[in-house]
Amino acid sequence: MQTLYEQANRAALELIRLAKLEAGDILVVGCSTSEIAGEKIGSASRPELAEQVFRGIFDAANVHGVFLAAQCCEHLNRALILEKEAARARSLPIVNVVPQPKAGGSFATAAYANFNAPVAVEHLLAEAGMDIGDTLIGMHLKDVAVPVRLEVKSIGEAHLVCARTRPKFIGGERAVYDKTLG
Repeated sequence: MQTLYEQANRAALELIRLAKLEAGDILVVGCSTSEIAGEKIGSASRPELAEQVFRGIFDAANVHGVFLAAQCCEHLNRALILEKEAARARSLPIVNVVPQPKAGGSFATAAYANFNAPVAVEHLLAEAGMDIGDTLIGMHLKDVAVPVRLEVKSIGEAHLVCARTRPKFIGGERAVYDKTLG
């Protein structure tokens, strides 16, 4: 269990650094505890694994003032659980649902249990994301998503894919770009 915390924490800290996340940015995380345990996604929800992974990522996000958004499973249409403060800061409409291990997923359930003022929203556009176990978080990332390769390649048995976002380049071949934004 401690290994899962450490893997998740190291991965989140590395992503936050490489993505150059700032206080107030959102890190969206989709997590399959079934995949972490080496099972097929959606088949073996494991709340005790979710708690360790959540805590590792949440601790990393808190150090940097980054908001964590936990993506629910497909049974809740991939809604997201986040702090009410983050939803209000982005004017995100709040919806009414409380995730459960088999309807929302264990990771989103852990987020709901551990956030100070948890709320659910249907959509958001995050600055970076972690996909633990091929949960398909892309719908919740800003344009343009860019893959981020981390030293941590998996959490437990689950494949880890991460991304950051950057502003779109516009204007064509004569345009000049701010290299600090890309």
